[in-house]
Amino acid sequence: MDETRDYETILAALQEIEAEVRACTACALHKGRTRAVPGEGPVNAEIMFIGEAPGRNEDQQGRPFVGQAGQLLQELLDEIGLTRNDVWIGNVVKCRPPGNRDPQPEEIAACAGYLERQIDLLQPKLIATLGRFSMEKFFPGARITRVHGKAKRDGTRVLIPLFHPAYVLRNMAAMPDAIRDIRKIPRLLDRLEQVLAEEAAGIAVPPEPEAPPEEPEQLSLF
Repeated sequence: MDETRDYETILAALQEIEAEVRACTACALHKGRTRAVPGEGPVNAEIMFIGEAPGRNEDQQGRPFVGQAGQLLQELLDEIGLTRNDVWIGNVVKCRPPGNRDPQPEEIAACAGYLERQIDLLQPKLIATLGRFSMEKFFPGARITRVHGKAKRDGTRVLIPLFHPAYVLRNMAAMPDAIRDIRKIPRLLDRLEQVLAEEAAGIAVPPEPEAPPEEPEQLSLF
């Protein structure tokens, strides 16, 4: 835990956002919700998973990723020795769209301020997007089938787009890619810390070569 950060103040600010989300009427989605889903996780989480929108189970419980997609997310976290209690999990839209349809641009825009404030408070070292709507926020114009697992640095953090667990459940052929992609996270965090330490010490960090096609596991984002 970073002793330079005031976690009590951060927690209080996150709780204020949660209260705002639960009372939000900024878009029409509030009319059909049972419970809003602000997001959850430890205040000192280094990893932030951002999905698309709550589904039926999430709407009933007010928690993100508690249905079958959430079970698969936990299985994927098992691959890197983590549980959902180790990471922060949320969505770009905080209320369930009718019939689990895709979130609309105006709905994403209505929730954007909440998510930005949560990111600013948590200051995660790595943000993993789940699905194309959260990917679009950080990788505009990209296609998830082309960029999944291809991380990039954003200042003092790393961004990596992942398949949404619900997509993997519908397309089990994507499971090997989903496992391969999430296994990159520990190495990305280690590499980020190394690069930031070298930069702080004034050591020039040379660009890494692009990975050849036969070596997809090599990371070349720094």
